[in-house]
Amino acid sequence: MVTTALLSEIETILAREPVDEVFITLPRETYGAVVNQVIRVCEEQGIIVRLWADTFQLHIAKSHVDELLDGTPVMTIQSGPSDGWQIIIKRLVDIVGSLALLVTLLPLLAVIALCIKLTSPGPIFFSQERVGINKRRFRLLKFRTMVQDAEDHQQQLEHLNDADGPVFKIRADPRVTRVGAVLRRFSLDELPQLLNILRGDMSLVGPRPLPLRDVNNIHTRWHKRRFSVKPGLTGLWQVNGRSNVSFDHWVRMDLEYIDHWSLSLDLKIMLKTIPAVLKGSGAY
Repeated sequence: MVTTALLSEIETILAREPVDEVFITLPRETYGAVVNQVIRVCEEQGIIVRLWADTFQLHIAKSHVDELLDGTPVMTIQSGPSDGWQIIIKRLVDIVGSLALLVTLLPLLAVIALCIKLTSPGPIFFSQERVGINKRRFRLLKFRTMVQDAEDHQQQLEHLNDADGPVFKIRADPRVTRVGAVLRRFSLDELPQLLNILRGDMSLVGPRPLPLRDVNNIHTRWHKRRFSVKPGLTGLWQVNGRSNVSFDHWVRMDLEYIDHWSLSLDLKIMLKTIPAVLKGSGAY
C-alpha cells in the first residue's frame, strides 16, 4: 500500500511540475518493483533518471555511470539526446542563426508589422504560454493573425475542431484576419519566435511547442517524451505535411527526431523547411 501511494505521488508530481531529473536512492531489494515503475514512467516521458549504479532492463533510454561531487557512482538513464559537444554546437547554431535571420529579415518583419497594424485593430504581436523542455512554460511570440479577442471565443468553436487528438485547429477559422491568412499560409507569423530562440526557450529545430490547452489533453504517457528536448521553429512535422497528419503520427515523428538526433539531421530539416513553407501544404 505504501509503495502504491509513493508511485502515485511521483506520477502526480511528474505530470504537474517541470522536472529535469529524478534521483532514486531507494534500496532495490525492498522497492525493486517501485523503482522499475518509476524508471518506466520517466523513460516514457524523456525525464533523466539517476540512481545508485545497478542494472535494469531498459526499452528506450540509454544508461551511463556518472559520479557525484563526493565520488559516489550513480547510473544515469536518459532517453533524450545526451549532453555533449554537439548540444553546445546546436546552441551556438541557434544563437548565430536566429541573429542572422533577424537582421536579414528585418525589412520583411517591418512590412508584416505595418500590414497587421493598418488592417486590424489590436497589437502587432500575439503572446501565448506554451510548454517547452521538461514541461517548462514560456511565452511564445507570433505575429497576430486573428482578431484581437480570438482566445475569448475558442471555447465556442471547439465543436469545429478539424485536428486529430488533443490539438485544436480549424481549417477555415472565422477569427483569422485577411493578412493573417497569408501569414499562416507561408508560416510568416512564426518569425518572431527567433527571439524565443535567442532567449533559449526554443531551438531552430525541434518538436513544435504546444499550448497549455493541448498539453492538458495529452493522456497517452509516451506522447510526453516529446518534451524531453527544446521545442523548435521547424521540425519533421513541418516538412512532412504539418496539419495533414494525425497527432499520433506527429508525435512519432517527434520521437524519431529525438531518437536519431544529430547536427546533420538538423541541417537536413532546415534545408527542407524552405520548400515546405513555400508549398504551404497543411498550413492553417
